[in-house]
Amino acid sequence: MVTLDVRPQLLDALSALRDRVAAARFPLPLAGAPRARANRDELLAQLDDYLVPRLRQPEAPLLAVVGGSTGAGKSTLVNSLVGRKVSEAGVLRPTTRTPVLVCHPEDHHWFSGMRVLPNLTRAWVPQREPGQDPDHELGRSFPPGIAGRAGKDGERVLRIETTESLPSGLALLDAPDVDSLVAENRVLAAELICAADIWVMVTTAARYADAVPWHLLRTAKENRATLVTVLDRVPHQVVSEVSRQYGALLTKAGLGDVPRFTVPELPESAWGGGLLPATAVAPLRTWLIQQATDPAARQQAMARTARGVLDSLRSRMPELAGAAAQQYSAALRLTSAVDTAYDNEHARVKGRLQSGAVLAGDALKRWRSYPLDCTARELLDALVESLGTLMLCAVTAADDRIAEAWRREPAAVAAGLTERDATGESAEHRIGMTVRRWRRVLEEYAEEEVRGLDRGVAPDAEVVAALVATALLGGRRARSAGEGLAERIGAHGALRLRDRGGRLLTEYLDRALDTERDRRLAPLDALDVHPEPQAELIAALSVLQKER
Repeated sequence: MVTLDVRPQLLDALSALRDRVAAARFPLPLAGAPRARANRDELLAQLDDYLVPRLRQPEAPLLAVVGGSTGAGKSTLVNSLVGRKVSEAGVLRPTTRTPVLVCHPEDHHWFSGMRVLPNLTRAWVPQREPGQDPDHELGRSFPPGIAGRAGKDGERVLRIETTESLPSGLALLDAPDVDSLVAENRVLAAELICAADIWVMVTTAARYADAVPWHLLRTAKENRATLVTVLDRVPHQVVSEVSRQYGALLTKAGLGDVPRFTVPELPESAWGGGLLPATAVAPLRTWLIQQATDPAARQQAMARTARGVLDSLRSRMPELAGAAAQQYSAALRLTSAVDTAYDNEHARVKGRLQSGAVLAGDALKRWRSYPLDCTARELLDALVESLGTLMLCAVTAADDRIAEAWRREPAAVAAGLTERDATGESAEHRIGMTVRRWRRVLEEYAEEEVRGLDRGVAPDAEVVAALVATALLGGRRARSAGEGLAERIGAHGALRLRDRGGRLLTEYLDRALDTERDRRLAPLDALDVHPEPQAELIAALSVLQKER
């Protein structure tokens, strides 16, 4: 017989694995990202809502979740198993209602806390007299009439009913429709099923071949969960034929050994208007009670489902790790496109500066007319404008190359990363601010050099700043600027000022281009894609497998 391993080391490894799964993110819209996110959420639900609490407290009651498609008669079935109306059966489809958990009064404490389904707010209805309406407000821990809808502000509620008609050790949970038109209901139904020791899959004679119930059955088979199927609302005249065909489909799907029960179509089935006769659900009720009260059967049911989830990690964790690796690979390609574009433009700008490309156009015209028809201030203005234009052209070229590379990445297009940011300051404004700051600091350097000279022969600081700027930005065409600078402040002063001004120019150039690079990478950085999740997921699985 399969048994549960509840050693502390295993629980620690499982908790660590759970944290790694919760931390996994798949923000880039790659082809496999939606599946990866769904698999992560489903696995996280199974770990939080079932496996971890079950291994920590194997003595807790068995939880049988009744799930199925719209109109399958789940609520009527639960009410009939309990022997009174505890769950509202919806007439309008799809029903939007609060899931209901029914247990023996002695088992209430197991479910009133956050041991399982911690994301659902508890709402308790004390045991009622037979025939009392389930929405009766006496003793409720939530407002009257909350049954049938979620809590305020979208709060998800689990309503807990107690009844002595169920034996201690067994709880039933009526889940929303798994094919509901309301997305929140579908998500909640899947989450509730993940919390089950026993999956009770309900379908009807009219819909037993539909895709939805078979998807659930295949999922249960893959996870090797403890499973039972109910073929509901079967007309008397075709009971044998429908039951035979359904059994053949189950056998073909490898589920021939799954316990199967048939509930006939009765007047009480219509619109969920009443309770089915006790005889109609007696076989299923007997089977469920036997699972909860027979120690061997109980252990087998719990262990089978728990081991199924644990075994499924061997394939599910590598799949998540592979998806994480794809995320990082795509992010790395996008990042590399930015780095390559800006590295190339940075090198090109430095080469252009060394060749004196800034001393061109209006700046060259001003230099040639200096000092007769151009002042030092006008020369500085022209040089700063030309420097800003050179840097802006580099940023524009880099951004164009990045946009072209990113357009070849479907994930970047789908995530909107290729769209230019039309908000905030422009690159022209940012670069303009940078070159103006460089000019101001350069002028301060020039003033410091001038202050150290004899006041009787000290030149105008603005002239010194204009000459050093020309010498730094003009290349060979500005050789005479260096000579003029040396004549005014001396050879040592000129060399010292050019060195300081050159280092300052490099610093501000690097700062400006790095700022633009970071701005381009910011949307990608915000996605927080890193290489660690892939290795962490595999490592967590390895530790768990070792402990097993």
